[in-house]
Parts: sequence; C-alpha cells; structure tokens
Amino acid sequence: MQTFEALESNVRSYSRSFPAIFSRARGSIMETEGGRRVIDFLSGAGTLNYGHNNREIKAAITDYLASDAVVHGLDMATPAKLEFMETFSSLILRERGLQCRFQFTGPTGANAIEAALKLSRKVTGRQNVISFTHGYHGASLGAIAASGNSFYRAASGVPLSGATFMPYEGYLGPAVDTADYLRKVLMDGSSGVDCPAAILVETVQGEGGINVAGKEWLQSVQAIAKGVGALFVVDDIQMGCGRTGEFFSFEFAALSPDIIVLSKSLSGYGLPLSMLLIKDGLDLWRPGEHTGTFRGNNLALVSATAALKTYWSSQSLSQWVQRMGDLMRCRLEAIASKHGSSFAVRGRGMALGFDCQMAEIAEATTHRAFEKGLIVERCGPIDQVVKFLPALTIDVETLNQGLEIFEESLVETLK
Repeated sequence: MQTFEALESNVRSYSRSFPAIFSRARGSIMETEGGRRVIDFLSGAGTLNYGHNNREIKAAITDYLASDAVVHGLDMATPAKLEFMETFSSLILRERGLQCRFQFTGPTGANAIEAALKLSRKVTGRQNVISFTHGYHGASLGAIAASGNSFYRAASGVPLSGATFMPYEGYLGPAVDTADYLRKVLMDGSSGVDCPAAILVETVQGEGGINVAGKEWLQSVQAIAKGVGALFVVDDIQMGCGRTGEFFSFEFAALSPDIIVLSKSLSGYGLPLSMLLIKDGLDLWRPGEHTGTFRGNNLALVSATAALKTYWSSQSLSQWVQRMGDLMRCRLEAIASKHGSSFAVRGRGMALGFDCQMAEIAEATTHRAFEKGLIVERCGPIDQVVKFLPALTIDVETLNQGLEIFEESLVETLK
C-alpha cells in the first residue's frame, strides 16, 4: 500500500476504509492479493447489483469484444445502442406504462444530474431547484449545490446557488407533514422561495443515512411539482435497477416522474453508464446542446442489455430481493433489539441502514468487520449509519455469514 500512499491523491477514500489490494472478485466475494476472501456488502456503492463478474453479463461483454464491434462511438447509432433501447423499452418502460426518451449523458451519476437540472431549467425558464435535507446527488457543482452534506459542499470552493432545501419526510419529526410545509411555501408568493424549475428527490436517501420516504409523501411532492409547473425529477442512481425490489424505486408509490436519473447498476457490470429517461414532450434539447465524449459507451450498453434480459424478463429477481430484504431487516432488527435500545434499522428492499446514533460506534464496527472478512460502509450526516448494500443475487448462506460478522463486530465494539 506504500506506493498508493506515495503516488495517489489524498482524495482517495475507500482504500483507506479497506486497506488491502484486491485482485479478484466473483459474486459477493472479493479476494486480496494475499488470498484473503472478504464478503462484499458495499457492491461498488450500489454499482454491482448483480455481483462481481456476473457470468451471463461477462459472456455478452467478451463476445462483443471478440467481434471487433464498435466500443466507443460518441453518440452515433450502433447495433448495441439499438438493442439496449429496444430491450429497455419492452422489458422496463412498456411493462410500467412509461413513455420516455433516452438521453445518454456522461458516464457518472453526477453527469446525469447536471443534465436533468439543465433540462428542467430550459423547459420551465426558471432557475431554482427544490432539493431536500440530507440529499446527495453528486460532487460536480450543479449536483453538489442540490446536495445537503456540508463536507462535500465545502470542498467546492465557490458559492453554491440555484437550489433551495426543504425538509425531507421525517426531518422535523413524525408529527410534521413536510410535504404540506413544502406546498405552503411554494404556494405563497411571499415565502421568499422562487418558483422552481424542478423538485429533485430520492425515494430512499442512500448517502444521507438510508432515510425512507413513504408513498403518500412522495405522491404529495409529485402533485406539488405539477401544481406549480415544476418538473418532478427522481434520482434513482443508487436505489434504481432493483435495489428496493422493483426496477425503479418509485414504483411502489405509482409515481410518474418527468425525468428519471439512472446510473450505477444500469450497466450491470460496473462499467460507467448514465442516462435520463425524459417524459414525452419534455425533450426540448437542440442537437449538441448537452454533450460529452463518453456518453452511451457501447460496451456498457451491451452489458446493460444482458443484465436486463437475464434478470428483468420475469419477476424472479424482484421476489428474491423482497425475500432477502425481509431476511436482512429481521436479522438487523433482532441485533438492534439485543444490543442497544437506541439502535434503529430502516430501509427498503436490499438497501438497509443500521443507525448506531454515534459515529464512533459505526466506525469501529465497520473497521472490525473488515478485519473479520466483511466490507460494509457508513453513511449519514456524521457517518453514524452502517449501510448494507449486498448484491441482489447474493445467496442466503453468504448473506447470513456477513450479518454474523457484523453482529460479532458490533458486540466487540460495545464491550
């Protein structure tokens, strides 16, 4: 690790939390150069929903590479792009009654958020964006302006503008309807809050601490957006592609966003791929008005198509995620009940958070867990929440092994 410390920027983070050189990975297991096997409950921060080196997806990638087909082609038409759009349309959009245009953005989720905000402002002619407390949408200037975490905001080095923060569900306690507060502020011409171009929301705030919004609250926020003529934008970067059970995290609430932002597990293999799904009639871009060298990389489109065909041609994966999510929640709630009255468990599907209340407990627990063979990371305003994002394809035995390691690590920390 000395070479990394000597040559790589101080900005690196995960390599500090997990100080090892990882050489191989398959499914939910990563292996270090020394041959140590580690269970992965991080999944590339939600990028590897189908596990490391998924066999079916890898086969599609290797076949494509062997054929000398186009890998990089800017936004030119290719068979890979055509097959992806047709497959996504038939398996995902039509099944859910959604009619959308595809916009392939730069390769990161932040790139896609920037495009969504820019398009919202273009469509409405407004500048302000409503975002929510504890939200996180990326580290580029527009995305971080709409993100709440002061640590990331301070690193921008310039004044951040263009966003107004409103309380997320539960932020002011269970007795306060924060959607009603949002409605009152936006309907009051003297509230001091400019009418927004967009309302940007995560149905489950991943980096913010696994904070979960309910069906009624989300429906209210969508109705408020429509009522004030703002675009309703759902950031499904981390919680989409099956993480909460259904393909989109908002399906349980029967929402119909104006823009859906996807990235992370969209490619299915850890390859960079991000896109917007834009409701028909809102695609007001002029050709080349928002661009990028690496938008819609064909290799990532091939892996994404393979993931869709393998896992979304039926309800099997969704049912498995619900089953494994219930198992995780029951086990974590039992751990919380057994070891500390202040601990709390929250989440949806296979995105769960164990709130330790104190950052020191969460930090020590995750460090011990890694020493024992489990990768699990923290989130929340002060990193007090242990975040569980195992691969959606994980088997029961490996899942239980990881949860056992977590409990052992927590118990040792509390001694």
